[in-house]
Amino acid sequence: MCIKLVHRICARYGVGMKRPVRLDSRQLRVLAHPLRSRLLSALRLDGPATATKLAAAMESNTGATSYHLRQLAAVGLVTEEAGQGQGRERWWRAAHDEHGWESRDVADDPDDRAAATWLTEYQVRTFAELIAEWTRDHYSHPPAWRDAAEVSDYGLTLPPDRLRALNDELHAVIDRYQREATGEGEQVLVFFAGFPRLPR
Repeated sequence: MCIKLVHRICARYGVGMKRPVRLDSRQLRVLAHPLRSRLLSALRLDGPATATKLAAAMESNTGATSYHLRQLAAVGLVTEEAGQGQGRERWWRAAHDEHGWESRDVADDPDDRAAATWLTEYQVRTFAELIAEWTRDHYSHPPAWRDAAEVSDYGLTLPPDRLRALNDELHAVIDRYQREATGEGEQVLVFFAGFPRLPR
C-alpha cells in the first residue's frame, strides 16, 4: 500500500512542481501527533506563519506550537523562512509539498506500523469531517462550485496489479492537473482510496 499525504495529512496546492518526501522512521513517528499534523498541514495549505499565528488558528498556545514546530524542524519537515520576521519573531514553512510512505517501509517495526496506522486513520477522519462540512454548507456556494464538486464511490472486482494500476493512473491525473495549474480559482480537496473490501 502506498500512502501519499498532504493535507492534515496530504494534498498540495500552489503552482509548480511538487516537492515530495518519503518519510523515514523518525519523521513518521514525529508526525503521528494531532497538533504536529495540523501544523504541517496549515503551513502547506496556507503558507509560512509564526507560532503565534498558528496558535491562534488552532486555538492552542504559542508555547505548544513553538515546541511542536521545533520537533517537526528537527526531522526536516518544516524549516525557518529566511528573510521574514522582526527581532525574535520566527516564521516557519513546510519543507515539502507532500509526504508519503509504502507499507513495506513500516512492515517490520511495530512502532512504525502504529505511527503509520495513526496517520492514515487521522487522514480518513479529517477528510470525512471536511466532506461532511462541505455537504452541510455547499448550498451557500455559487452554482458553478456546487455543480463541479462531487462525492462518489465505486465497487470493482480487480486483482492486485490492476488496483495498483488504477491508483497510479489516478495519481497521474492529479499530478497533471497540478502541473497545469495557473493559480486561478480556489483551493480544492481531492481524496481517493482504493483497497480490498474486508468481510463484515
